[in-house]
Amino acid sequence: MRARIDVSEIEAQTKIRAKYLRALENEEWDLLPGPTFVRSFLRTYAQALGLDAKALVDEYRMNYEQPSELDHQPVISSSRRVPTRASPSRPGGPSRAYVIAVGAFGLLIVVLIAALIAGQKKGAESPPPPANSTNTQASRGTRRGNHGSKPSTSTTGNTNARLTLSLHPSAPVYVCLIDAAGSKRIPGLTIEPGSYTPRNYHSTRFELLLGNNAVTLYIDGKALSVPPSSKPIGYSITSGGRRVLSAAQQPMCG
Repeated sequence: MRARIDVSEIEAQTKIRAKYLRALENEEWDLLPGPTFVRSFLRTYAQALGLDAKALVDEYRMNYEQPSELDHQPVISSSRRVPTRASPSRPGGPSRAYVIAVGAFGLLIVVLIAALIAGQKKGAESPPPPANSTNTQASRGTRRGNHGSKPSTSTTGNTNARLTLSLHPSAPVYVCLIDAAGSKRIPGLTIEPGSYTPRNYHSTRFELLLGNNAVTLYIDGKALSVPPSSKPIGYSITSGGRRVLSAAQQPMCG
């Protein structure tokens, strides 16, 4: 309101539907798809208005998201008076339950970091082959056909064939990308031009969830746009093409 910016202008800039922007303003969280999208929308909306995105997301988590198990642990009061007389009991220190909880939490962090590093190493893929490699292979096949050999069988429609996928955002967009092995190649992140470098991912199948349509998909080098939608968009992608997923079938990275 201070900047005199209309909701339609923000909608065009962020690719977030106007009804979701109004729901954010009115804190009507039940009108939004879920906590993951709320955080992504808040972050994108704040960046468009020049606000502190981290502060807004932290405030939402503190006031509206369910607290973790550690938040429910009892607080040990420090108001006890130290007895003036020496006590034969053990020296004071953290309780055994507290030490076990902290140790388990630390172990969980280590496991998550190790899994993330392994996923990044697995996601590093080689660049696509030169554009003229297909023409070279076709000319070789033509020469073999002229010498009487049998023509090769087309792989069109073979959903088990390995394919190459890359994403090129035109504005901030939430992405969850999972390959055929169940590895999260893009584990529920908001990517945007300038800060995200497109790269190739290889698999026989991908499950893809997009927060909006501000992205172009390149499947085996062929550019495919994403149609506008007021809801998150899910696809199952194979070498036979892409198929729209229902809300119940869409992958989740959160």
